Amino acid sequence: MLQGLMNLLSVCWNPFGHEVESHETNGVLGGGDGGGSGGSREGKDGLLWFRDIGKYGSGEFSMAVIQANQVLEDQSQIESGQFGTFVGIYDGHGGPEAARYVCDNLFSHFRAITAELEGVVTAETIQRAFRQTEEGFTALVSELWSTRPNMATVGTCCLVGVIYQQTLFIANLGDSRVVLGKKVGNTGGMAAMQLSTEHNANIEAIRHELKELHPTDPQIVVLKHGVWRVKGIIQVSRSIGDVYMKHAQYNREPINARFRLPEPMNMPILSANPTIISHALHPNDSFLIFASDGLWEHLSNEKAVAIVHSHPRAGSAKRLVKAALQEAARKREMRYSDLRKIDKKVRRHFHDDITVIVLFFNHDLISRGAVQGPPVSIRSALEHN
Repeated sequence: MLQGLMNLLSVCWNPFGHEVESHETNGVLGGGDGGGSGGSREGKDGLLWFRDIGKYGSGEFSMAVIQANQVLEDQSQIESGQFGTFVGIYDGHGGPEAARYVCDNLFSHFRAITAELEGVVTAETIQRAFRQTEEGFTALVSELWSTRPNMATVGTCCLVGVIYQQTLFIANLGDSRVVLGKKVGNTGGMAAMQLSTEHNANIEAIRHELKELHPTDPQIVVLKHGVWRVKGIIQVSRSIGDVYMKHAQYNREPINARFRLPEPMNMPILSANPTIISHALHPNDSFLIFASDGLWEHLSNEKAVAIVHSHPRAGSAKRLVKAALQEAARKREMRYSDLRKIDKKVRRHFHDDITVIVLFFNHDLISRGAVQGPPVSIRSALEHN
C-alpha cells in the first residue's frame, strides 16, 4: 500500500522530455518492439507523444497525447490478450492523481472480476470494476485527509471500451467520447456514430436529470459565464473521485473554499455509476475513435471520422490531434506553427490536454473468435515503476 501511495503521489514524469526509457517487460512506454508494445514504436515531438501504428488482439491501433497543463492530467491505456481488449481514457481534473489511480486500478479490478466468472464479460462486471475503483479512491482520500485534504477535490472522467468475442461494451463517466466509423453499404462512404453518453451540465438532458434527482435544490445547476456547472462548480455530473461532491464529511474545511457548499449535503451530488451500452460488432464497423473532450471541443464527430477514413491508418491519432490544434489556432486567429511554440501551462489557455486512441477492426479475426498475439499492455504519459 505504501509503495502504491508513493507511486501515486510522486511527481509526474514528463513523457515529452529529452529521453525515453524502454520498459519492454510491460509495454509501458516501451521504446522498442518488445513485449507488450503491439509492435509499435513511440515517438515525441515537443509536447506530443504518439504511437503511429501497432497491433492489438482484434486489429490495429494508433495512439497520441498532447500536453497542455503544467502537469498532464490525462491518462490512457490499451490492454489486449486472450480475454479480449480493454481501452481506457481517463481525463483528470483538479490534478492528475485520480486519473493515475484509475489507470493503475480499474483494469486490475476488471480482470479479477471477469476471472471469477471464467472470463465472461457483461455490463455488470464492468460496473463492478468501476464501483470497486471508486471505493478504492474514496478510501485513499480518507487515508490522506489529514495530510492532503485537497485530494477530495481531485477527480477524473472515465471512458472504457471492452471488446469481448463479437461484442463491444462502452462504459462512460463524464464527457470523453467514443465515435464509431461505419461503412455506408458499398458507397465507399463512412458514417460517424457516437456510442458514448456524456455527462456534462451543458447538455440539456443532463440538467434535466440533475433537477429530477434534486427537486428541492434550485441551485443544482448554475449558469456562470455562459457555462452550466453542477452547483456552479463543476461541469461533469459523473466521475471517479470528486468525493467532496459525494460525501458530506469531505465538503468542509480545510478544502479550498471554492469547493465548499453553502448548505449541508444530504445526498451525493455527483455519481460514479457509468452509462454502459453493448454493441454487436458488424462487418461494416470499421474503426473507433476514443478521445478526451479536448479533441471534441475542436472537431465534430463527422470531421474526425473523415480524417481517419481518408488517410492511411498509421499516424491516425496524431493526425486527429494536429487537426484539433489547427482548429484551436484558427479560433484564436494565430498560426498553428506559433501555437506549437507555446509551452505547457500557458498552452492550456488555447486547448486542453488531448488523448486519442483509434482502434481498427480486423473482422476476419473477430468473426473467427481469434485473437492475434502477443498480449499488449500500453499506458501513455505516465511511467509506472
